[in-house]
Amino acid sequence: MTGYVIRRLLGALLVMLAVSVLVFFMIRLVPGDPIGAMLADAGSEEAREALQRKFGFDQPLPVQFLKWFGNLFHGDLGASLYGSNQKVTTIILEALPRTLSLAGLSFIIAIAIALPAGIISALKRNTSTDTAVSLFAFLGLSMPDFWLAILLIIVFAANLQWLPAIGYEPLSSGVWEWFSHLILPSIAIGTGFSAIIARMVRSSLLEVMEAEYIRTAASKGLEQRKIIIWHALPNAMLPVITVLGIAFALLISGAVVVENVFSIKGLGRVLIQGIINRDYPVVQGAVLVVSAFFVFANLIVDLLYAVIDPRIRYD
Repeated sequence: MTGYVIRRLLGALLVMLAVSVLVFFMIRLVPGDPIGAMLADAGSEEAREALQRKFGFDQPLPVQFLKWFGNLFHGDLGASLYGSNQKVTTIILEALPRTLSLAGLSFIIAIAIALPAGIISALKRNTSTDTAVSLFAFLGLSMPDFWLAILLIIVFAANLQWLPAIGYEPLSSGVWEWFSHLILPSIAIGTGFSAIIARMVRSSLLEVMEAEYIRTAASKGLEQRKIIIWHALPNAMLPVITVLGIAFALLISGAVVVENVFSIKGLGRVLIQGIINRDYPVVQGAVLVVSAFFVFANLIVDLLYAVIDPRIRYD
């Protein structure tokens, strides 16, 4: 197991290296440049050259990359090109708890909806209940996050005035303040993912229920509830865990649009603002953090396989 983890960590580092190279050069292929955006195309040529020297844009791209990559090894993601040139690390550390709170609550909502829905749908196969769950899954997959977010704001914030429409409050301000600001965006993000997970739970559970050991347990008179909980569900969870691990990483990246709708200054909004402003260091740092979540989510999923299924060994 230790050797496998070391190999996967080395592989993860190689993936992050590839991501850093791609994001550095690809963002510079986007039309426009940060100096032009900063000066609004109204500055003199002398001012443009001075800013290029200040930020190192007058140097060749390979030199710029090596300098940035060298700083990256020391934990320095650079500084924002705008305002007071705030450190990118500070910007990300300020935004990350908001995105993690949103993604975490969305994940809990998705699981709370998907697991019961998937299990009931599998047990009530080809009935009206199964059809209703399938319809929910279809609607959940077809509704864009931003559309559902706007609908929730109109109903629960504007009309009923039960919940705030925008903003974010940290957990230190109180559990209700934190929860009330996050519940609507979490529902908007989690609904689509709950539909995916529910369909996966249904199909996986139906496959397991046809296994011989399930029939043997039923023939011995074991209650259906115990068969589902102790025999069928644990074995059906292996493919579901793959989806769950990737889903959590996708929730973080999927928060980009919803954070903008609810004016939550999380990682997604920081990334969008950085792209609009051509703020290269901010975009590079944000993309690296999101990529790291994807890479390590996959690693955690692989390790959980061995915990859930004793037959799997990493030698």
